[in-house]
Amino acid sequence: MDLRKLKTLIDLVSDSNIAELEITEADGKVRIVKSGGAVHAAPAAMAPVMSPAMSPPPAAVTPPPELPAAPAAVTGHVVKSPMVGTFYGSSTPGGKAFVDVGTVVKEGDPICIIEAMKIMNEIEADKAGTITQVLVENGQAVEYGQPLFIIE
Repeated sequence: MDLRKLKTLIDLVSDSNIAELEITEADGKVRIVKSGGAVHAAPAAMAPVMSPAMSPPPAAVTPPPELPAAPAAVTGHVVKSPMVGTFYGSSTPGGKAFVDVGTVVKEGDPICIIEAMKIMNEIEADKAGTITQVLVENGQAVEYGQPLFIIE
């Protein structure tokens, strides 16, 4: 298993509520276990356990950045992430964002893309209104249920 695939698996475990993941492929087996810790703490360090046939993991795995806390008093409708993945505000790198603050959307309009396991999932507005806040940055890892936008 190449290091990019291993890093992706580690990021997926880190960004989810999964405590342990084990994958067996023709070239070996990998087991990723998330060590314990408080729910509100930064993501815990991963401990990849590899079979002797596989190459060793990188010397140090940098945990993803902490997720910003949701605003204390939110007014309006919160659009939440339906999955764990990577948030993209536009359909192409450097392209025009689907929505910005002040954009008027109708129910069903595309507002972002969340990439999960190399699949691009278009996320649609679940309510009509005006985007008043964009709560995540382009390329940021997002959790299931994490607030993405506020629609008034």
